[in-house]
Parts: sequence; C-alpha cells; structure tokens
Amino acid sequence: PELRLLCLLRRSVSCTGALLLRRTGFPGHPRPFSGSAARRAVMPAWVIDRYGTNEVLRFTKNAPFPVIQYPNEVTVKVHAAALNPIDVSMRGGYGAATMAMKRDPLNLNQAGSEFPLILGRDVSGVIMECGLDVAYFKPGDEVWAAIPPWKQGSLAEFVVLSANEVSHKPKSLSHPEAAALPYTASTAWSAVVNTGGLNKDNCAKKRVLILGASGGVGTFAVQLVKAWGGHVTATCSGAAERLVRELGADAVVDYGTGPIQNQLSSERFDLILDNVGGETERWALALLKPWSGAKYVTLVTPFLRNTDTLGIADGMFQTGVTVATKALKHLTKGVHYRWGFFIPSGPALDDISDMVDAGQVRPVVEAHYSFAQVPDAFLKVEGGHARGKTVIDIISDEHECV
Repeated sequence: PELRLLCLLRRSVSCTGALLLRRTGFPGHPRPFSGSAARRAVMPAWVIDRYGTNEVLRFTKNAPFPVIQYPNEVTVKVHAAALNPIDVSMRGGYGAATMAMKRDPLNLNQAGSEFPLILGRDVSGVIMECGLDVAYFKPGDEVWAAIPPWKQGSLAEFVVLSANEVSHKPKSLSHPEAAALPYTASTAWSAVVNTGGLNKDNCAKKRVLILGASGGVGTFAVQLVKAWGGHVTATCSGAAERLVRELGADAVVDYGTGPIQNQLSSERFDLILDNVGGETERWALALLKPWSGAKYVTLVTPFLRNTDTLGIADGMFQTGVTVATKALKHLTKGVHYRWGFFIPSGPALDDISDMVDAGQVRPVVEAHYSFAQVPDAFLKVEGGHARGKTVIDIISDEHECV
C-alpha cells in the first residue's frame, strides 16, 4: 500500500506541477509587490465576535486589513460576494473545531483567536496586490474565487487568497453575476468530476440523478452534466420545476407529489448526486446500476459534526469508521458509496470560466442585497428553499453601512 501511495503522489505531482508553476511563477523570476493598494490598517467589513444567531453579525469600519504573508498570495478588492448555507452554519459555530485546527495546526493560539471572523465564501473582484512569486495574475485583473472556510471571507472590502484559489473572472459576467458561482460550482465540480468520475469525455449518455436540484450546487450540476452530454433527472419542489427544466434537466420529479423512490422505481442511474441527505440515503443507492461502476455521492456528511462534538481525533476516527462501513456495505451490492466535499481550485474555476463564456453554464441568482443589508441576506438564506444564489453588492455602497 505504501508503494502504491508513493506512485499516486508522484503521478499527482507530475500532472499538476506545470499548472501550479504557471499560476505561482518560477523561482528566480519574482513579481514585485504592487503599489496599487495604499498601506492601510483597517477596512469596512461584517464580522462576528462569537458564534450564534443573526444578532452576532456586526458591521465595523475597523476590521483588520488583510496582509499578504506568503509569496504566492494576492490581495483582492471585493466587488461582490454571495452567501451559501455554510455561511449560516458557520455563523452558529458549525465546523469550528476543524477550522481552528486548519488555521492553527500547532494549537499555539488561544481559543477564540479566529474572532473577529469574516464570513462569505464567494468573491468577485479585482487584484490589487500580488505576492513575489505570483506570475499568472497582475494588479487590475478581474478575478473570482471560492474562499476556503478556514480563511477570512468576502463580506469585506478586501480579502487575501492564494493564487491557486483564484481564477480570471468570466468576461461575459458582471461582478455580481460572477459572485453567484464559485463556491457552489467548485463544490459541484468536486462531487461530479473528482468524486463521481465524470468529465467532458465520458459523460455522454450517462444517466445522472440530482437530488435537490434547485439550490446553488444543484443548478450548476444540472448545467454541467447537460453541457457534457449526459441525461439529467432532477428532483425539486413543484415551484422550482420550471427553473430546473430551463437549465436543461431531461426529467423533473416533484418531491411534493409522493415519495421519490416510488416515482423512480423503474429507473437506474450511473451517478446520483445527493444535496439533500437524511432519509434519501436509505433508498437512493437502490437506483444505481449494479456492477457497472455506478456511484452515489452525497454532500451531506457528518464529518464536521463529528469533530465538533467528539473533538478532532475521535471525530476523525468516527468519520473514518462510518464512511468505510457504508462503502463496504454497498460495494458488496455492486455500487459505490462516496462522500463529496468542497475543494478550492483555481484551475477548476478556469475550466468553469471557459464554460460560462461559451454559454454552456450560467449563474442562477435569486436575490440581490446591498452591503448594508447583509443581516437580511443571512435571514433569506437561512429560510431555505433556495432557487439559486443570494448575492451581495459590496463595491456600490461599502461605506454606507452604519
């Protein structure tokens, strides 16, 4: 097993090395820091100082200004952001133990050192400053990114990101339109491509079931599979059926008209993407084609909940036992059980940007809010039943909040 792991690692390095060098530059050819951003100590932002409900959100004009700390980082002036369900969950402390370990792996800081915490996983904006090794971007470039949850977010005037997490924004989209895509598109890409094994070369004629197709991940996944020639069956409420069909779904199942498993009892699929979780796991795998490499990929996992309640070590152990047990159980039935996760990836966003500009996929925006209305935007997302993304315009009124 150790030799096999070493071979996989060497293959991964050889496949990605050139791409990473392209994005971060070559040693000996540094790009000097830009002088485009004035040296500042504070900036406007929405922050939380503790975990809780919506009242913990606080606007300040004195949030710490983000500073480039590594030579492969860039400073982005935020023009637009968007909210996701994970922002609501993180506001309440979801994943705090794992995020703390990621931010501070040696546990050198005191508890609560993440505060004041800035939420927001989607960003579209303009590069203001580049680290010494960044060659793929320059100040003035319009970019978008999906921000890892352990980093400070986009509900602020500026954000600092790794160049490998950033991509040039689609030319055909405005900043508010672009902000609606990165996090959910990256999550769908990771689930469908990295975990599900589909791509533009093998997706044609594959039958894909998307459970919960009207949210941010679902609306992108429908378009992605259809752009690659797959057949999409989507589930959603009756109110969202028109939207999902407009995005390209071949068949739409209204979960309000009866149990989905009964309505699909005669169907078999090559891939099932589950954005719903809960009881769906009990019956969904029976809809896969057995002994054909078919996969069930769920984005609703107990990983962060386990680490929050059991601690890092015990939580990861429990998570490993759970996923291994389920995978083995279903493997004996000829189908594959997998967990999908968000993975930040500038190269994936490069591919998605090309698809957007080619007219193959588009953002689905349900609501727009101003920077002053961030608490209202959180309540909107918290209410559920999304029909696309909730976008926040930052640049238009970033200094008008009180």
